[in-house]
Amino acid sequence: MTFVKQHPAQVNNMLHELLNAFPSTWGKDFPVNHSLPPVNIHETNEGFHLEVNAPGRNKEDFKIKLEKDLLTISYEQKENTTDSNYKTIRREFQYKGFKRSFSLDDQIQVDGIQAKYENGILKLFLPRIEKAVISPKEITVL
Repeated sequence: MTFVKQHPAQVNNMLHELLNAFPSTWGKDFPVNHSLPPVNIHETNEGFHLEVNAPGRNKEDFKIKLEKDLLTISYEQKENTTDSNYKTIRREFQYKGFKRSFSLDDQIQVDGIQAKYENGILKLFLPRIEKAVISPKEITVL
C-alpha cells in the first residue's frame, strides 16, 4: 500500500473545495417539493395564528385556497429573467415551489381568515366562531 504525501497547502485547498461544494450539491437528487417551509401554529382565545417561514418571496406569488375544510397554502416560483451583463459563479438561493394543507374544524370562522406577508413570514389568522353565551336563568315553578 502506498501513501501519497501531500503538501499541507494542497490538503487545505482540497478540503476547502470539498466543503464549499458540499452545500451547493447536497440534495440535488431529491424531488422539487422535497423541502417544505417550517410552520408555527399558535392558539389564542380569539383564534389560531399560523406562521409560514418563507423568506425571499413575493406576496403576489402565494396562493391561499379554502375548499370545504381544507386550507391550502402554495407558492409557485416565477421564471427569473437573467441579465446578460454578468455571469453567476455560484447559485445557492433556491426558492422552490411548495404546497401545504391544513384541515380546519368547525371552530374556524372561514369568512374572517386574514393573511399578510412581512419580514419573510406569511402570517394567517384563523378566527374562532363566537359562541353564544347563555346566561343562567331561574325558572319559577307554578
